[in-house]
Amino acid sequence: MNIESVREYCLSLPLTTEDMAFGEDNLLFRVCNKIFVCMAVDGSDYLAMKCDPDIAIELRERYSGITPAWHWNKKYWNQLGLEGSLEDELIKSLIRHSYSEAIKKLPKKIKMEYPEINSVSANLGSFINDEV
Repeated sequence: MNIESVREYCLSLPLTTEDMAFGEDNLLFRVCNKIFVCMAVDGSDYLAMKCDPDIAIELRERYSGITPAWHWNKKYWNQLGLEGSLEDELIKSLIRHSYSEAIKKLPKKIKMEYPEINSVSANLGSFINDEV
């Protein structure tokens, strides 16, 4: 994937917005004001995305292109490059997983008001050792 296809994919998810709150070098994707992807747009072609802590460790061990995210809580955030070492389907699944992680702590009222956000799911089972 390239940065444009990542952007298109993120924006295709329900209620996703984008902004550059951290400056012109980083494009943020949010759902209900919760960040789920930070994408570098300075030419370095990397993404930071939220991840379940146990899954984050397993992904880092299995894929050399996935590392703890720079400037983010390394327990919950992974960084990956778009240089081609990771399959597009894995990147899309990780984006959906990050989206799902971001909405977990939203108030029930918001989840009920916007039920479409609950329709996004990620099956990472084929990309890690254990079923998720």
